[in-house]
Amino acid sequence: MQQQQQQQQQPPARSASSRGKKSPPPLRGDKVPVKQREREREMSQKKIFLVFVAISTVSLLLHHGGHLSWTMEAFHLGCPALRSHPAPGLKPKHTNVAFLKTHKTASTTMQNLLFRFAERNNATVALPVQACSHQFCYPRPFTSHFVHPHTLPPNIITSHMRFNKAELQRLMPNDTVYVTILREPGSMFESLFSYYNQYCQSFKRVPNGSLEAFLEEPWRYYRPDEKDSMYARNTLTFDLGGDKDRPATDVAYARAFVAEVERVFSLVMIAEYFDESLVLLRHLLSWDLDDILYVKLNMRTPSSKRNLTPGLPAKIRAWNSLDARLYDHFNASLWRQLSALGPACVAREVRLLRRAQERLMKSCFGGRMPLLRSAAQIKNKDLRPWQPSGKVDIVGYDLPGNLSRGLSNQAQELCLKLIMPEVQYTRVLLRTQSLRYRRGFQIRPAQQSRPLQQPSRTALPRHPQVHHSQQPAAAAGTGTTSTSKPAAGTQSRTTNLGSTSLQTQAS
Repeated sequence: MQQQQQQQQQPPARSASSRGKKSPPPLRGDKVPVKQREREREMSQKKIFLVFVAISTVSLLLHHGGHLSWTMEAFHLGCPALRSHPAPGLKPKHTNVAFLKTHKTASTTMQNLLFRFAERNNATVALPVQACSHQFCYPRPFTSHFVHPHTLPPNIITSHMRFNKAELQRLMPNDTVYVTILREPGSMFESLFSYYNQYCQSFKRVPNGSLEAFLEEPWRYYRPDEKDSMYARNTLTFDLGGDKDRPATDVAYARAFVAEVERVFSLVMIAEYFDESLVLLRHLLSWDLDDILYVKLNMRTPSSKRNLTPGLPAKIRAWNSLDARLYDHFNASLWRQLSALGPACVAREVRLLRRAQERLMKSCFGGRMPLLRSAAQIKNKDLRPWQPSGKVDIVGYDLPGNLSRGLSNQAQELCLKLIMPEVQYTRVLLRTQSLRYRRGFQIRPAQQSRPLQQPSRTALPRHPQVHHSQQPAAAAGTGTTSTSKPAAGTQSRTTNLGSTSLQTQAS
């Protein structure tokens, strides 16, 4: 009986046919299922984490749509310099910049960009004293005495001046990056001739305002030491501090001058390749896409322009030989830098820049691209561009009357300043910085003689969707300038370089 019970308790022997079959799953009381449940719990936690990451990523993409798509698309392309910027704020932006604003080179557009960058990043912009109008007493060589004391010490300087490296180095921080812009001599000289025809005596003497007649016998009309003569020959060279009347045969001077400009300026932009130049600027200064958005300013109507007849471009280059040498050298230099960055990478950044600009402009102009308007058609006086004469029509933009319905006050301010002409923006910025200076002066210790380096202030938005409290008001009594006076030519004589040294060399 006992033996029979033992036989019943023993498991049955496995047949040969059942040896290959799997054992039945263990019972719930065994240790193996506990480990399996732990693995299942870990898998569930991983899935929850991945879902959370996915939701966060989508939310971030929606919140930072334009900027993040710019960064991710360029990163996907594998641009070497962009890999050091996987996220905003990783590398500090460089805010100390000296931009030499040359004449008729898209420099007003660039100045507006720098003004807005300064306001967004709490940087101080050096602005001219009242006696200098909205320029640093051009055409006199720059000196720090031309800078309004309420805009000291500066991070950025960008208004028109005649370059003086020694004075700028005394004024600006040691790590200042120097930038300027050039334009092809043919189109630039045509623009100068048209724009300053009623102010430059060398141009006024020409019968019927004929550019062809001037270039046929330039020495018949040109007077080197006359008021505003710098607009009639080698204007770029003059703005850069060089001798505009150095003979074309003086090759040694021309080479030395070009070499000195290359040594001082970290980037020389080219107007014909403005967007590509901005890509290089962005990399040089570690800026974001938002920092280089712009709208073209200070443009002439097509009727105010003239086509250059065959043979004129060659005559212009011969008359402006120093400017031509500068342009050729730095145009080639620009393309070497773009090649080093990578043509595909540059093309992608340019494309993303233009898309972002289109989105910004549409948001400011009610979903449409803006229409250029003459000064008489612009209702807002803060947006009317200065008109050099009745023969030239400088166009601008006017914001739609119902803009306030869709945008916050701060977004409206951004849109307003995006298209604000040079004279008005300089006036508004001086007023803002003067108010900030006075507030800082009231709380400044008695022994402190220098103004605060980085006072706290309200910054411009990075995108129209953010909110603010007020729009800029017209300035009164703080560097105001009349929009009816000439943009330059406030001095009776120019100061040329000596015969043996370059103006741009340090004293």
